[in-house]
Amino acid sequence: MSQPVATTWAIMIVLTLVSWAMTRRLAHHPTRGQAAFELVVETIASQVRETMTVEPKPYLALIGTLFLFLLMANWASLIPGIEPPTATLETDAALAMIVFGATLWFGIRALGLRAYLASFAQPSILLAPLNVIELFTRSFSLMIRLFGNVMSGVFMIGVVLSLAGLLVPIPLMALEMLTGAVQAYIFSALAMVFIGSAISEAIEHPSPQQESLP
Repeated sequence: MSQPVATTWAIMIVLTLVSWAMTRRLAHHPTRGQAAFELVVETIASQVRETMTVEPKPYLALIGTLFLFLLMANWASLIPGIEPPTATLETDAALAMIVFGATLWFGIRALGLRAYLASFAQPSILLAPLNVIELFTRSFSLMIRLFGNVMSGVFMIGVVLSLAGLLVPIPLMALEMLTGAVQAYIFSALAMVFIGSAISEAIEHPSPQQESLP
C-alpha cells in the first residue's frame, strides 16, 4: 500500500470515528464539542442553500464529506514526511469522478432520465455535443486544478525546506494551511455549482412529484 493511499484511509477512519463520537449522544443543551460540530454542519448547510438555492438536506452529506476530507487531505502535508493524498492524480481523479457521478445522479433524480437527457439540447439541439463534452471537461478541470494547486504548494515548501532549514518555512506552512482550506472550499463550491446546474430546471419549474421529494 502506497503512502498516499494509507493517508487516505487514515483520514477516512478519523472522519468516521469523529462523526460517530460527535453524533452518538446529541443533547438539547450541547457541549462545546457538539456546538462546534453543529456550527460546522450549519455553515456547510448555509453555503449549500446560498449556492444552489435549494434545501441543503439531500446534498449536505456529500458536500460536507468532500469539504472535510479535502481539508484534512490538504493539511496532511504539514506533517513531516507525509505526502497529501490530493497531491496525487489518482486521488484527485477519484474525487472528480464522485462529483461527476453525483451530478448525473441528482440531475436524473430531479428531472427524470428523459428530461435530463433533453436538457443537453438546450437552448438548441446543435449545442448537445458541446454540452455533453462540457460535462466531462468540467470534471477534468476539477482534477487538474486541485492537483496543480496542492502539488505546487508541496513542491514550494519542499524546496525552501531543503535550502533554508526547519524554521524559515514556518510562514509558508501557515500559507499552505490557508491555501489548503481555500482549495477545499473551491472544490466543494464547484461541486455545488455543477450539481445545481444539473437540477436548475427542476428548481425553476418543479412538478408536483418533484415538490414532494425530500
